[in-house]
Amino acid sequence: MPAFVTFGRILFAVLFIYTGATKLFAIQATADFIATKVVVPDVVAPYAKQIETATAMTTPQLLAIAVGGLEIIAGLMIALNFGARFFAMLMIIYVAVATVLFDDFWNQAPPDNAKMVVDALKNLSIIGALFMLMGYGRTTRPAEAAYGDV
Repeated sequence: MPAFVTFGRILFAVLFIYTGATKLFAIQATADFIATKVVVPDVVAPYAKQIETATAMTTPQLLAIAVGGLEIIAGLMIALNFGARFFAMLMIIYVAVATVLFDDFWNQAPPDNAKMVVDALKNLSIIGALFMLMGYGRTTRPAEAAYGDV
């Protein structure tokens, strides 16, 4: 069983590594997409402006780099089972926030929102898998009776 869990963990992590890499390889396209959906709150705006000035990059570009890096690092850590629970928790928060911000199916009419609903359900499934990773942990578990053997 541990071999299957390890293999599944690696295959699952490929999703985050790939999507993070595509975000970093197309930073401007990612930043443009983020700019259409994310508005910097007024409370944070002065600090964001200071960071923009220091880095000579816009906030959407910085967010694109941050989320791309987060996805790659979290994917690698989950695949390697190093801090997997912590990175699974970070990814649960990230995927939940991204779903609310980017898959706004509730603002579209029912026939037109089908793709957004499916994307939101896929993200919900990913969150479920991340919760399983958090629950499984790093330690080996004793052999448990199968459902039919109880």
